[in-house]
Amino acid sequence: MTAGPLAGRRIVVTRAARQSGGLRERLERQGAEVLLLPTIEIAPPESYAPLDDALRQARTFDWLVVTSANAARVIGERLTALGLGAHSLAHLRCAAVGPSTAEALRELGLVVDVVPEPYVGEALAGALVDRARGHRVLLVRAAAARDVVPEALAAAGARVTAVDAYRTVVPADAGARARAIFGAEPLPDAVVCTSGSTVTHLLDLLREAGLSFPRQVASVSIGPVTSAALREAGLVVAAEANAASLDALVDACVRLFTR
Repeated sequence: MTAGPLAGRRIVVTRAARQSGGLRERLERQGAEVLLLPTIEIAPPESYAPLDDALRQARTFDWLVVTSANAARVIGERLTALGLGAHSLAHLRCAAVGPSTAEALRELGLVVDVVPEPYVGEALAGALVDRARGHRVLLVRAAAARDVVPEALAAAGARVTAVDAYRTVVPADAGARARAIFGAEPLPDAVVCTSGSTVTHLLDLLREAGLSFPRQVASVSIGPVTSAALREAGLVVAAEANAASLDALVDACVRLFTR
């Protein structure tokens, strides 16, 4: 095993499979043994029609607000499917919930005007309430996302159209993976959670397997919203990233096991 501050530590990564590589590599560089347990999978929304209609009518909006990198990628995919280019959105002022979302929008050729700190919906709403007052806002997000941003903008006088870009579902093999990891010894040292959905789905998987979350396994969170989900589930947050980034998340793991 690679030497490093996380040498000998077994850490569970709950991100979607196609997004777990960067976190896995970073943890392994610090010496950790990484156990992949994707608790979410990105799936299409019930219908793309609302998003497609909004993209076709992009000229009627003043702002584009995007709350995840996944949503930004879907925007690009739907523009292609509709035979539209990113130039059709070039007139919009853009806001992203965090740097990874902003980078995904820039990859489409868009200029990002607002990226709040911290990288959470409350901060995004706070950064936009004055700027978006009286404007038409297209909010692209995950299905079943929190309503913090649209409610705050609407209360400030913005006209908000919120559309779903994707939904999160539980992968078909997640139950078997959960039983293999948590139903046998040795138990992992920590579980890394990167969204409220990963928390909810993980606990559902354990419950369906007749297991509970082991108290001796540390919970590491990417930020305050995920930490709140962990606490609402009755779990202790052993460490929280200082910023919503993979590097900060790995740093939180290192701090936890070296203090």
